[in-house]
Amino acid sequence: MQPLDAFPEDARRRIKAVLADIDDTLTTAGKLTADAYAALERLQGAGFLVLPITGRPAGWCDHIARMWPVDAVVGENGAFYFRYDQATKTFTKRYHDPDEVRAENRRRLEAVGEEILDSVPGTAMASDQPYRESDLAIDYCEDVARLSDDDVGRIVEIFENAGATAKISSVHVNGWFGDYDKLAMTRRALAECFGIDIDADRRQIAFIGDSPNDAPMFEHFPHAVGVANVRDFESRLTATPAYVTASAGGAGFAEAAEALCRTRNAAD
Repeated sequence: MQPLDAFPEDARRRIKAVLADIDDTLTTAGKLTADAYAALERLQGAGFLVLPITGRPAGWCDHIARMWPVDAVVGENGAFYFRYDQATKTFTKRYHDPDEVRAENRRRLEAVGEEILDSVPGTAMASDQPYRESDLAIDYCEDVARLSDDDVGRIVEIFENAGATAKISSVHVNGWFGDYDKLAMTRRALAECFGIDIDADRRQIAFIGDSPNDAPMFEHFPHAVGVANVRDFESRLTATPAYVTASAGGAGFAEAAEALCRTRNAAD
């Protein structure tokens, strides 16, 4: 991982969409800071498409799509995208799975969740679980005392033994049934909403993240950026970002946003 200054200016000039994780990328110690939120607004005002790509639940994403300065949001690690068109007052919701499949998967996940809570002392269902539509989030450090790496690994193992996908974020272990992830739904959202092919245009897209569930995005986008706390997960990452900011969390996101906006403004 190279410092952010190594992100070439001509490459920054070609960026047209900025994608970002939320927890510990936009947020700092669980809070969305004024600087990070303002950076979202600056990016959108400068003409970038802006999309949070998060593991957070549908209930949160409804609010984010409507009220944040963003163009759409991918949630629950790729289970859906939401888009609110301010001009037409139209809310678009696209899910990977139909309603009946999601309902059946939630029933299957309930049993997996019970096994995890029985087998791994100290963990808990994530406080945002009631607002989820597709996955199960197990809290390993957000509202509980931080679990050991071995305990986190045991949670992943139980999910996988049940046939589920498991991904570690900076606060939860998320599990789901289905062949999707953040990258797959981002591909669909950008194609359907904005006519962008993320394979052909991947050098025109920047992704900013921090944790193992961001690895598919780090791998796909040549101009992926990690905020400084990505180094905390370096041993668990299957792919790393090309660049890393000097600052952690929301300050790191604002740092990356400023670099992109500064380059675009200089070109105008």
